[in-house]
Parts: sequence; structure tokens; C-alpha cells
Amino acid sequence: MLPFLRADLAEFVAYTPHDDDGDSPQQPARLDSLDTNESPFDLPKDVKQKLAWHYQHEIQTNRYPDGGHSSLKQAIATYIIESAPSDVRGVTPAHISVGNGSDELIRSLLIATCLGGAGSVLVAEPTFSMYKILAQTLGIPVAVVPRAEETFAVNLTAAQTALTTTQFPPVRIVFMVHPNSPTGNPLTPTELNWLQTLPPDILVVIDEAYFEFSQQTTVAEILRRPNWVVTRTFSKAFSLAAHRVGYAIATPDLITILEKVRLPYNLPSFSQAAVQVALAHRQMLLKQVPLLLQERNHLQQTLRALPNIKVWGSAANFIYGRFHNPNSDQHQNQALTQTIFEQLKAQGTLIRHTGGGLRITVGSPAENQRTCDRLSTILAQLNENERS
Repeated sequence: MLPFLRADLAEFVAYTPHDDDGDSPQQPARLDSLDTNESPFDLPKDVKQKLAWHYQHEIQTNRYPDGGHSSLKQAIATYIIESAPSDVRGVTPAHISVGNGSDELIRSLLIATCLGGAGSVLVAEPTFSMYKILAQTLGIPVAVVPRAEETFAVNLTAAQTALTTTQFPPVRIVFMVHPNSPTGNPLTPTELNWLQTLPPDILVVIDEAYFEFSQQTTVAEILRRPNWVVTRTFSKAFSLAAHRVGYAIATPDLITILEKVRLPYNLPSFSQAAVQVALAHRQMLLKQVPLLLQERNHLQQTLRALPNIKVWGSAANFIYGRFHNPNSDQHQNQALTQTIFEQLKAQGTLIRHTGGGLRITVGSPAENQRTCDRLSTILAQLNENERS
């Protein structure tokens, strides 16, 4: 460890994206990337052509991008109003901050609330790992509470206790994903009621990265509660993962602070243009959502028919499952899960091994079929080996 670095960084584990070593002799040349919850569909060619025209004729590469994101915020505000119930009609560009992915927004929220020993954060695991990773890199303590084994509902008794513990600085942020990743379950009415009871000195962050798939939103809460913020992304349903654009919706007072702590010119001109072109064609792009939901349901049904696997329901564009051999103990089942993960990767299917189970992004029909076929073959072979 270099002597000028913080000693605690040596213990941290970085977020690991999927492997891109397709030329490795240990992997097939083609990989089905079903581990990062991206859309399997690229932008349509005519939308790409319009975006290319915009780049050629409207963007001056020698100039910095619009640092205030004014036209982009207006387009996002319009989309929020048109895609949600009537009780969000009050959302304006002043309620929106834009980030280089939702990760930047999460980091800005942490800086604005907890930095310098001012507070800690609370998460319910398993959940999106970047909350914990980003907090730890900033030296912010993280209180972790469990979820129920069968439903993945948050243990609210443990969560309430964590708010009053003296082990950490006071909790200043509670992070919740709606629906949760990797497990796919949306917040329940009981969980929402608990969040609504939290005092005004605790910021409630609702991550709605999968809103377009779940159609469940808490945006209306930000118009009633100054301590609520909703984050979303264009990386999933809008097929813009390459452009890394996320946005936060909150009271203008909180947005003003987020604008102060974010980096200047944080979003390239081309990414801003990509979102605006995508929003202008959102009716076309979002037609893929029903197809993905249909594929998700088919994938669930097919995998549930396989032996020794439990697959949960999902309100997102991925499914979550755990393998359980009744003749094996917990350690052996975890080893089995790792074996299945590695064998799928060796055959060309990348999925995510997290939270004690496997999260599988819903891909194209062909990708989903390959996943089912490969998994069926792997499980049959493992069962045959056990019997022999």
C-alpha cells in the first residue's frame, strides 16, 4: 500500500463490471451480457442517424457542454409529467439534477449529507452495491440491515433500531431501490409507510432505475416531502447505457445543493443530445418494454420448471434465483451456485452472482433461450454427477 494513501482503502472491494475478455481462450468469442441489466436492444438505426446529424451539425466539440443542462432538464420534466399520475404536474426543471449516471448523483447526495463525519447511511442487503461502495470510499459509515429470506422485505425492526444506534454517526440517508436490485421486489405499502414516518433530518432516496418496467413511482412524494429524492436512469429502458445519464428529482432547495457539489460540465454534449433525441422518440423506444416483460415472464416460467432452483417474481427487467439442493448444506449450495455461474460464463452467458443467488438480465428472445438451454444442461449434468 502506498504510504500516502488512506489505509482503509486497502480493505475495500471495487465494483466489478462484467468481463470483456471475449478473445480469451477460456471464453467463447460471443458473450450474452446478461449481468448489468442493460437493454438487449440498440437504438434503432434511424434514431442513431438523427443523433449523428445532431453531432455533425449542432455540437461544437471545441466548446464545453451546457453546464446547466437547461434544455435537457426541460425535456426530462416533460417526460416525468407525461409518464406519471396527475399528482406530479408540479414537477419543473428546478426539481431536476442530472448526473453522469445515477452513481454521480448518489455520490453528490453522500457529499451533501454525510461527509466529514456528519452522518451515516442505511441500506438493506442484498441491494445495489454502489451505495455501500461510494459511501466507504468517502469514509462514510454504512449501517446494513437484512431482508426477509422469502420475500426480501426490509427488516423494519432492524432498520428502526439502526436509526437510534450509537455505533455510527446518525443516519442521514436511507437508500431504497424500487424495485430492488438484485431481487426484483418493489417496495411494499408497509415499507413505504415506514419511510414516510422518517423525520425530516433523514433523507429518503428512492432509486427508480427500473421505473419503465415496474410503472411504480414515488415521485409525488417529493412535492410533499422535502426530505425525499427519486433517482432514475436512461441506461435501462431507453437503451442509452453507453451515454451514462441519470437524473434526480427533488425539492428545488435540495437540487440547488446538488448543483453546488457536482463537477462542472459533468455531462458531455453528445450524451445530453442522446437523451433529448431518445425522449423525442420515446413512444418508439418504449415499445420494447412490453416485449421484455413478456420475455421476463417466459424466462421465469422456464427456469421454475428446472430442478433445485427457486425463482422470485420481478417488477424489473431481470429475475433473481437461488439454487438449493436438499441433500446439500448451505456451504455446498453456495459452491453449487458459483459452479453454475462459472459454467454459464464458460458457455457464453454472463450473469451476476450476488446476494447468495444469481441475477439474470432479460435479454433478447435468442439470448433468453440460450440461457435456459445452457442452464438446463448444466443442472442435468450436475444431477447426473451427484447420482453417479
